[in-house]
Amino acid sequence: MSQLLTDRKGSVGRKLPRCKGDMGTVKAGGIIQSIGLARIGVMSVPDRPGIASSILSALGEECVNVEFIVQSIDLKNRSHIILCVSQDSLEAALSVIEEVRSKVQPEEVTHESDVSMVSVFGPHFRDNPGIAGLTFSALASAGINILAISTSISTISCIIEGEHLGEAVEALQKFFEVPSSAVFTAVGGMSLRSSACEGKA
Repeated sequence: MSQLLTDRKGSVGRKLPRCKGDMGTVKAGGIIQSIGLARIGVMSVPDRPGIASSILSALGEECVNVEFIVQSIDLKNRSHIILCVSQDSLEAALSVIEEVRSKVQPEEVTHESDVSMVSVFGPHFRDNPGIAGLTFSALASAGINILAISTSISTISCIIEGEHLGEAVEALQKFFEVPSSAVFTAVGGMSLRSSACEGKA
């Protein structure tokens, strides 16, 4: 069984089972919930240099801010790019992608107008194996499907259906014992604010 430990500063972590060597205690610094997002998929593009450049440069020229990017290549050497933009920018983004479609040559461009991103961050995430597994287990236990995944040095971000954001945050809070004061909301990629402060000036 894993153990939950708290340090003097109040950061709470779930101790991972031992592998080779002692990984120590993993601490979650908090949760960020990003709302008001839309997902765009530029799917099954013949893989070659310049695909991402063509798409992202065109979006940037039209001042469309991209808040999430992930790319993968399948067994047929075709590239799939998933982007998230604000819901207000969805139509503009789709229009831009349509303009470069003949150059990029995707088989299909898909979109979903109501998604959210939930991110768990912590100062020791990159030093410990198994963090991603813990995060995904928490979401799976709540029956939440993950649409896309991205990571950084200290953060794991998951794109999910917008209607399940509350359940996702609740599951991660419970799993990592994150207090409400360490749950932040970002709208349009900006204005991080503790959920404990919502409704206050």
